[in-house]
Amino acid sequence: MVFPKKSVWNWREFKVGVYKMSDNTSLLDMDEQMTLMDTPGSQKQLDVVKADFVEVESLSWENLFDGFDTLYAITYSSGMDFICKMLKKFDHAEIIFGFDEIISFNMQEILAYQSKAIERIKEKSSKNKVDLISRIDEGSLRLYTARKQLSHEKIYVLQANDGRKRVVTGSANMSYSAFSGAQRENICYMDGDRAFDWYYGCFEDLRDNSSDSISVKMISVDDTADNIDELPIAQTVKVQKALVIEPQINEQLQEDIRFALSVKGLAAKYAPLMPKADKRGKTLITPEAIKLARRKLEDVSRQEKELRSEYPQLVIDIENSSVILNDRPLDLNPPKSEIESDVRLFLEYMNGYEKFHGDVQLMQTRYFEFANWFFATPFFATMRNMAALNNQVSFPYPVFGLVYGKSKAGKTSFLETLLKMMIGQKTKIAAPDFTRSSIEGLRREVKGAPIIVDDLTQARFSQHAVETIKNDDFGLLDRLSTYPAVVISANEDVKAVAPEIVRRTVICRVEAGLKNTDIIRSSNIVRKVQQQITTAFYREYLRRMLERVPALIEEMKSEDNIAPDILEISSEIIYAIISENYQDEMPFYIRKLSLDDYFSEKTTGAFVIKTIQNAWRINKRQFVVDRKRHQLRYSTGDIHETNRIIKELPEDLEAHKSRDCIVMDLDVACTFFEVNFKKRFLL
Repeated sequence: MVFPKKSVWNWREFKVGVYKMSDNTSLLDMDEQMTLMDTPGSQKQLDVVKADFVEVESLSWENLFDGFDTLYAITYSSGMDFICKMLKKFDHAEIIFGFDEIISFNMQEILAYQSKAIERIKEKSSKNKVDLISRIDEGSLRLYTARKQLSHEKIYVLQANDGRKRVVTGSANMSYSAFSGAQRENICYMDGDRAFDWYYGCFEDLRDNSSDSISVKMISVDDTADNIDELPIAQTVKVQKALVIEPQINEQLQEDIRFALSVKGLAAKYAPLMPKADKRGKTLITPEAIKLARRKLEDVSRQEKELRSEYPQLVIDIENSSVILNDRPLDLNPPKSEIESDVRLFLEYMNGYEKFHGDVQLMQTRYFEFANWFFATPFFATMRNMAALNNQVSFPYPVFGLVYGKSKAGKTSFLETLLKMMIGQKTKIAAPDFTRSSIEGLRREVKGAPIIVDDLTQARFSQHAVETIKNDDFGLLDRLSTYPAVVISANEDVKAVAPEIVRRTVICRVEAGLKNTDIIRSSNIVRKVQQQITTAFYREYLRRMLERVPALIEEMKSEDNIAPDILEISSEIIYAIISENYQDEMPFYIRKLSLDDYFSEKTTGAFVIKTIQNAWRINKRQFVVDRKRHQLRYSTGDIHETNRIIKELPEDLEAHKSRDCIVMDLDVACTFFEVNFKKRFLL
């Protein structure tokens, strides 16, 4: 392997190693990116090219490729300008474009890669370079895109009409940066039939078994991103009638992904500490700049340590069935007496809501649903990562919760009690401290247990929370496995929640509260429960969850593309623990749940359903039923109320505004609101 010396480090000339093949060698890739051979009953063996070093030559890339008429190439990172220039040297050429980024090569990623690759080819297909379309049409050029990551070879197999043969291999891709001397490359060539025969066989194997041909029609398509049926792999499927795609999902790939992303994550952390670049993009680094960066990094590290000391660190190790809280392992086999005590205290707390005024049963139901989600959230980072890795949606594992509604509904003490049951401490941040940047910083430092943001106003919710929640890919790119959920509590100041927030958030809207005198009396119960309750219940919950979650992860890896309902499993475990440790009749609100209990249209639209039902019962004159147009019109009398209600209506109602009226599809409205609007006021 040869590295160019500085004296010849320019685009015209570079050092090339000349290798002589030994007579008894088996021929394989020079770059140690060899095919692994499976031998039954033994370790995987490597076939390795054995070569003799002859000498180093100083050549330009033109000299290296001159005198040959046919080219067969495999390249990954490539420059189309350079390819167009190189193609002018050859009467016939075949090029396979690979993709060496860390991806699993499932169908959607293959389509995306092929679409972008063809876009690049089209951009450079012009008369002043090489007319790629005409050459493909006449058969002197064939282009392919790989659909598997079988090889990292960069090989150029050359043949002349007079019988001469050469193989150029090494680390250099088909680009100016690789062949101009602008960067370090390992480049060597081998002349003769034996090298040609082996490497041409490698090329044929990748071309025939793992690549798709790019046709003139594909390059002519206006938008390949929309016309996926014209992409190379789609054409292969048409010819072969069927094609099996085997995504590369394995432990090594996951480790490679984690490493690559951890480097990017650390680079992002260092970025604000570095000196600014000048107008040309150049950055001057001096010893003083390094010292200043270190001081800044020490400040950042100190702040992170302060956060870690103030906020809990709950780390769940699913693989080893263990949990660590603030650097100390948790005992996941608590005494039964302690579990029984925690169950009794929790139900005493929940039953205390019977003294509230309003829809108490609905409040207890919603609070239990929220508690079930709250307890399960430390597992969601892992579930979301596995969903992303297996090309599934992450919405079944929401990492935002919103508790809002009437004041004096016990929202703050409820969240504090849940957190006390989880980690034995109460932590929260004040609403004025909540910004998108501050909460994302906390999510990178706090592990496991939810972050509670108390008493958020409508203005701050709209300004910071909405964008934070919509940033639904947080943690996925960095493969963070322990980031916490964020729980926001708010009063009636938050009037309505938009659909794009609803589908990403577990929402608990409460419509019951206490009078001032009741608050004084109930505070004794709250204080008693929070003082006496321990983490025994939750530790038992964690033990049982750790027994069930591995099976859910395996389900996600199956070909059935299943998105396991971890909230259902969580509720089953909570129900079982309470029923085993509570002698009296089970309260109605303690029940087994599913994802539908959180995100069905009836659930997310429960408040607006109740609003319309009450309006119909109290004053039917607010409604107009138009059978001819199949419409229901509801006049709220308040434009702000109209805007609020429309936000919470499902799409199939086709709701729209007409001044202060909401116009909806009549038949769908009857079904959704469970009201027969057709009985009266017909047009």
